[in-house]
Amino acid sequence: RPLHYGTIMGSRACVRMAAAAWGSSFLHALLHTGNTFSIPLCQGNTVDQFFCEIPQILKLSCSHSYLREAGALVVSASLAFGCFIFIVLSYVQIFTAVLRIPSEQGRHKAFSMCLPHLAVVSLFISTGMFAYLKPPSVSSPALDLVLAILYAVVPPAANPFI
Repeated sequence: RPLHYGTIMGSRACVRMAAAAWGSSFLHALLHTGNTFSIPLCQGNTVDQFFCEIPQILKLSCSHSYLREAGALVVSASLAFGCFIFIVLSYVQIFTAVLRIPSEQGRHKAFSMCLPHLAVVSLFISTGMFAYLKPPSVSSPALDLVLAILYAVVPPAANPFI
């Protein structure tokens, strides 16, 4: 018995969720872009990564704009916490619906579809949290590069296989 997302969630709910994700992502990106371009750089403009990450750019800054960084951190943490709660509640609903499937074979098929996605989401969240919340004393260019690959490259690359 296949999962019927269309009967569980209408198109209006899909549009609202997509609009909320796009809108909050746009505002979050706007905040960080404005913040990043206003930081004075005094240690050159070469970042030891394959793309510009905010912690790497902050290492090049010569200003101590803690208030600006704290504000961006609060907004980012609030947005990340809201997304995390939404993901957890979504998985609770999915697993509740899967457990109501009467046949063992149907539950197994549904779980086999959900668990790889849950693994990729867990990889993304755990490596992203570690990358941004680790103490500076643990930081090294090699570790930062590995973490950036694990949370920015591997999850999107794994999505087509899921």
